[in-house]
This record gives sequence, C-alpha cells and structure tokens, in this order.
Amino acid sequence: MAQVSTVTSQAGAVISHDVAMRFLFVGDSMTIGRSGDFTWRYRMWQHLEATLGDGGYAITGPRTALYDTEANAPLSHAYGDASFPAPARRHLAGWGEGWLHMAPVVADAVASARADVLLVSLGLIDLGFYTDSTQTAANARAFITAARAANPRIRLVLLPVIPNIRAESDAPFAAECDRFNTLLAKAVADLDAPASPVLLASHPTGYDIHTDTYDGTHPGPTGEHKLAGAFADAMHQAWGVGGPYAGALATA
Repeated sequence: MAQVSTVTSQAGAVISHDVAMRFLFVGDSMTIGRSGDFTWRYRMWQHLEATLGDGGYAITGPRTALYDTEANAPLSHAYGDASFPAPARRHLAGWGEGWLHMAPVVADAVASARADVLLVSLGLIDLGFYTDSTQTAANARAFITAARAANPRIRLVLLPVIPNIRAESDAPFAAECDRFNTLLAKAVADLDAPASPVLLASHPTGYDIHTDTYDGTHPGPTGEHKLAGAFADAMHQAWGVGGPYAGALATA
C-alpha cells in the first residue's frame, strides 16, 4: 500500500468535492467531550469553515450533547464556545463507547445522516475495559463493513490509539495499544479501496499526554487542536480536501 506523506491511502486518490461533503465524527470520551469543553470537533468545524467555506460541507450525526459528569449521562450542551452552531455540534460519540459499541450502530447512523466521510477516533476504551487487541481490530473491520453497507462510497479516516497515562505503569496495556495500532494499519491496508478509501492518520504531531490532556487521557485545548490537525492533514495530503491545518496551538 502506497504511503502518502504521513497517511496510508490509495495513491493519488484525490477526491472531488464539488458537492458539499457530509462529515460524521465518531468516537469515545475524547470525541464527545464533557461539559465546558471546546472539543476537537469544534476545532475541526473551524478548520472546515476556513477551508471549505459556507455551503462546502456539512457536519452530521444523531447526537449533539456533551457528557455531563455530574449526571453521568450525555445531557450537557455547555460547550466552551456557546456560539458553536447547533448543526455543527452533531456527532456519533459516547463516553465509554468504543468499536464494540459503534460497529452495530454505524450503518443506521450513516444512512440517516447521509454521511460521506467518517472521522473516527476509537479503540482506547475497548482496550482498557472491553476487548483485547485482536478482537478490537476485528470490531474495527466490522465497523467499516457496516458503514459500507449503508454507503458503499463512504470515506473513512481512522486515528490510531493514543496510549493514555495508564500505559506508563501498565506494560501489558501499553503493549496491547501498540499491537492494536499495528493491526489497525493492517486493516486499513486490506480494506482501502478506490470506491471507499480508508486513511490511517498519523499520530498527532508532538502530542504529549502530560501537556495536551487535562487528566492523562482527555484532550485540553492544545490536544484538541492536534487531534483536529491529524484528521485535517490526512484528508488534505491524501485526498486534496480542505487545506493544511492552521489552527492556533494555544489555550482557548
């Protein structure tokens, strides 16, 4: 499989985007965010606004809320920027949800949202609580198959697992994260296709769990920018979508 700069993709697979592209964010607690967060979804919305412009894209999905830690449920709408437009808040992300949970629901979400592009950050919660690297990789493959059943021309960008603070003291967990990332790269190489391309984004440049997260797992403002940048740069480098990520790596 050819390498396109920092992403794995079909060589030369530049994608025409004359028609507005519909993006669906899929993820776990790092993606849904908690009350008061800006979220990397917000940073990506800013990037899409700057590069694709009004009418050039849409953000879609069945959910809009943040996770409310006091209620222990996704009930909050208190985003860090209250002016974050309601349509741009859409997503398919859940606190404590992984590939295991998203594989059975992604087909319905893609069909109902009419999604064209999935930006996916999953796996850490699976490896931490639910499944080993082999089963997690199998669930990732099932997710891609299900998404394609709903839209045979779906495009996907997958982010490798970023090991969290647990990996520093739990060597078997760290090894499972590394092994899963190897298996995820193999899945991308196996499943990438011209009609439905799959990208493996690079690990976010310079990402440091001690400075880019607020608890060793969940991104703070700089981490949000770096996560959004990993997705944005993968799409730009491989598909010619949007432009290089130019979000300021500064606290908000």
